[in-house]
Amino acid sequence: MNTCTPLRLLRFLWLPLFLSAVAKADSPPSLRILSYNIHHGAGLDGKIDLERIARVIQSASPDIVSLQEVDRKTKRSGGLDQAARLADLTGMNLVFGSSMLYQGGQYGNAILTKLKVVESKTIPLPGEPRSALFATLEEPDQFPRLHFIATHLDVQGLPRQASLPLIEKMITTLPPHPAILAGDLNATPDSPTMTSLFEKWQNATSGPDFFTSPANQPTSQIDYILIRPAKHWKVVQKKVLPEPLASDHRPILAVLELPARRAAEEPEKTR
Repeated sequence: MNTCTPLRLLRFLWLPLFLSAVAKADSPPSLRILSYNIHHGAGLDGKIDLERIARVIQSASPDIVSLQEVDRKTKRSGGLDQAARLADLTGMNLVFGSSMLYQGGQYGNAILTKLKVVESKTIPLPGEPRSALFATLEEPDQFPRLHFIATHLDVQGLPRQASLPLIEKMITTLPPHPAILAGDLNATPDSPTMTSLFEKWQNATSGPDFFTSPANQPTSQIDYILIRPAKHWKVVQKKVLPEPLASDHRPILAVLELPARRAAEEPEKTR
């Protein structure tokens, strides 16, 4: 008769867990990136509901989130600091970048992240006005330092195109870490704006049906997650979240793998 001693049983139970841990340790770390134009929390039903926006964000379990059209203490949003409220609801670190003063408060972009924020800076861009929010992030135990840019480009072609060299000038003055640019770029993939960006950036959210706007029946892509240098990243997953109501845009998600720290800290050859 076959019997299983306690020691053999223990080995049997722990072997799969051990092998799983080894496989996880050997695999490169991954980052879940979300970009979402939240329309100051106003859904297509006309309701401003930040709890609903927070649930959408949490459903994707992101490590870093780029938010556009965020109100801070404006009249239309009841004087609420939307960026701080979303940080509280999601339990993530916050960086806010104001694009302009609006209705007694501010309006702009925000970054929510589980990573440590090393430093941040907002630069003005042409247009409504618009801005780009730069943050240097790190998680010492897993990820090398990286630059994350949250932005919302203008709806008009000329100021949108004029924004690109300003973003490029800023990124090339920073230390040479891998970079992610995420936001509502107000341009379709075949536009001059995106053609210019694709010279330096790889589109991590490409696809024939990768439509993000309008939220109820999306017919075009104007929201993106871009990465550079391409050799430092691997796109594991990309998708448009099926959320038709909470905003006038659908959120997008990209899961990215990073290489070993040493490789990721090599400077770009184009610099």
